[in-house]
Amino acid sequence: MSLDQIAAGPSPKKPQERLTEWLAGDMEAVNQLIRARMASEHAPRIPEVTAHLIEAGGKRLRPILTLAAARMCGYGGPFHVHLAATVEFIHTATLLHDDVVDESRQRRGRPTANLLWDNKSSVLVGDYLFARSFQLMTETGNMRVLAILSNASAVIAEGEVLQLTAAQDLRTDEAVYLKVVRGKTAALFSAATEVGGVIAGAGQAQVQALYDYGDALGIAFQIVDDLLDYGGTDAVIGKNTGDDFRERKLTLPVIKAVAKASAEEHAFWQRVIEKGDQREGDLDHARALMDRHGAMEAARQDALAWARKARAALDPLPAHELRDMLADLADYVVERIS
Repeated sequence: MSLDQIAAGPSPKKPQERLTEWLAGDMEAVNQLIRARMASEHAPRIPEVTAHLIEAGGKRLRPILTLAAARMCGYGGPFHVHLAATVEFIHTATLLHDDVVDESRQRRGRPTANLLWDNKSSVLVGDYLFARSFQLMTETGNMRVLAILSNASAVIAEGEVLQLTAAQDLRTDEAVYLKVVRGKTAALFSAATEVGGVIAGAGQAQVQALYDYGDALGIAFQIVDDLLDYGGTDAVIGKNTGDDFRERKLTLPVIKAVAKASAEEHAFWQRVIEKGDQREGDLDHARALMDRHGAMEAARQDALAWARKARAALDPLPAHELRDMLADLADYVVERIS
């Protein structure tokens, strides 16, 4: 450690670290419930595959959002733990399925489950976790949270199918991109925060505020991920940089570059995205085109704007240190690209 670092003192904790500390007891209960419910008496491969992903050092962001929303709204019962575990199971199931669809080889810095086992195991264990998530949410006895989370599950699947048809079509515009992102990412963020307020018995204005916060946070989160794929490092994003390009995904920076492309540039995008004819140096050329048209910076500004919307959405909620941490979290999500 340098003298400057010593003089400056310890670095301030990240918002998610502060949330995790504040909610440590609840998070321990969530982790215990996850471990108990991912067990299988008859199919040992289920806990093997599930543990590979769940124990891989994921940040548990979505269950933290559920716990924080419930506690901020004054909840003192046990079922926020069930809902937080539900959210994590849904998230893990979608990751298992996504890695099969995308033929991914790395997740959170480790080989994917489909690479270590096989596609069939990943799909079927993902199905098992979806089933477990529905068992957990029904145990709350609250039909409204069941409606919210089951709807989110459907929206997530719809978003993934929409991405299949839109991802390699250069006619895909920002409106379609937003629909995809709201499905595959923001739907679970907004459901995670919304059910926390619902289980706590919060009023409709506060529940809507929690939904709006999760929606905006999820969109900002996904845009940041899209940007980092072209300008981050493997260690930061937990997968190989350039994966989105190699998988021919029309993410926001590419959509913005395509919208301003010359005829020659459009032909390049057609070759590498629509036709999948990718050659040595194409990723660097794609980055250069995005820089030429300011696509990366424009996408960065969009992410910052969504983060501001997330922070503003918290205004109707009661004054609470958890609310302050959630506001800081919105800023932190986009710090990696600021």
